[in-house]
Order: sequence, then C-alpha cells, then structure tokens
Amino acid sequence: MILAARIVGGSESDFGAPHALVPWWSFGKTVLAIAAFRLVEQGKLALDEPLEAKPYTLRQLLAHRAGLTDYGRLSEYHAAVARGEPAWPVDELLRRANANRLLSEPGQAWRYSNIGYYFVRREIERASDSALGSALHATVFAPLGIHAFLTRERDDMQRLAFADLGAYDPNWVYHGLIVGTALDAARLLYRVFTSDFLSVQSRAAMLQASPPLDALTGRPFVTPTPGTGLMIDPDGPFGMWYGHSGAGPGSVCAVYHLPDMSPPRSVAVFADQDDEGVVERRVLELAAA
Repeated sequence: MILAARIVGGSESDFGAPHALVPWWSFGKTVLAIAAFRLVEQGKLALDEPLEAKPYTLRQLLAHRAGLTDYGRLSEYHAAVARGEPAWPVDELLRRANANRLLSEPGQAWRYSNIGYYFVRREIERASDSALGSALHATVFAPLGIHAFLTRERDDMQRLAFADLGAYDPNWVYHGLIVGTALDAARLLYRVFTSDFLSVQSRAAMLQASPPLDALTGRPFVTPTPGTGLMIDPDGPFGMWYGHSGAGPGSVCAVYHLPDMSPPRSVAVFADQDDEGVVERRVLELAAA
C-alpha cells in the first residue's frame, strides 16, 4: 500500500486513502527542528550556547554534528523491537548506547543520531515547560493548521493504515513518534517553506549544509547533503529538493519540498515496505506529474 499527497502552488491532491493515519517516523526530526527554531525566535532556546553540562550546542544536535552515537546501531535494540517488547526506560537506553561517550568532537563531523534528537526533545520540553506532544501542538501544529499528534500508546498504532504496526510500542522512537495523514505531512513542509512562519534567518539555518555524503545506494539523491533537520539535494532532477525520509518496522516515508519548480511543491509518500528509495523516487514522480 502506498499513500501519498502533493501540494502544488497551494492546490492539494491525495493519492490513496486521504484520511488514513500513518507514522511519520524520522520526518518527525524535521518537525522537532521547526519547533526548536520557533522557540529560538521566541528567546526560549539558544542555538549556539553549549547545553547545560554538555560540550555541544542545540544547533549541533539539530545538524547531527554533536559527536553522539545512535541507538540504531544496537543489535539488541532491533531484536527487542522485533519481539514486540515494550521500550526500555530512557536511562537504560542511554546506558546501553554509552550515550555519554562522544565519537568525535562537537562540530567536527556529521553522524546521524537518534539520541541527539532525544536531547532536542528534552530541550523543547524544558523551554516550553510542557510534554512534547503539547509543545508541538502549541508551537507548530496549531499555528500551521496541521492535524497530527504525538503518540505514546500502543492502542494508537492499531488505528494506522499499516496493519503490521499494531504490536509496536511507539516509545521506541525516543525523540517522539508523530502520527498524521500524508496530506498533513505535505502541508506542514509546504506551509513552513512558502510562508513567514519561520524567519528568513531560521529557514536559512535549516538549509545550512554539512559536507555532502557519499552516494546512498539505491536512493535517488544526486548530492545527498545533510542540513539542519533536513536532508538536502541541491542537484535533483528539478533543482533543489529537501525534507526528510524515515523508516520503522514495515513502513517507510519521504516528505520533500521542491522550491525550484514553478510553482513550488511539496510531496509526501508513505508505504508499508522497508525501502526508502522507493518512496523517495515516488516523490520525484509525483512532483513531475
């Protein structure tokens, strides 16, 4: 099953079940980055000051340049998820991952880290004095008119379009699992990057690039380039495109904005499979259609 949505110059199209709920997986990192920049603009967070008792900054966390490891490298994590076990307590996760040991000096190298985005979550909750679900609703979803929510309940997984997720504990996504429709995912990216919801400075900071990565096997990126809460390809077939892909048990997604097309457009694709390249290529196909 593939569910998709496209927004072209404000005109919306659905492909599949328009009201079906799907997990946003790591597209949630883009949402967290947007929330963090909103809080920076409000003076509640600082981008470039070291976090309390830490050697890295919020900007470095958002850009995966804090030097942190990733719990996705733990074989026991994947085994526990596959067995349908409940998520480990956070302290146990951080201990198992040896999260206090930096793999590189902050700012020196790019290294994808779900743990880094868990720390972003904590900063958002601290700055907003609320749990992440409430913080995202107040800071991002409600102002943008987006109908999505953070889930911590297994029962919510049974409401999703992808049946294989019914036994999954969403708390395994330690930075927070957002659930919504494909159309709302596309709307969110489109409304952020075609409006003044974020300041010019914040949008430029999100698009600030790290050095390009090596080619990603099976993926359609020409020059895969990490941004801040985004993956950017400046050399796509229709010009620059940026957004985020994501994967979880039996499900993948890709949500991207294409600002160089006329008119600009955003596309979101979700599928009940495990190949991110498939949904990324479908984004480009729908962008061109």
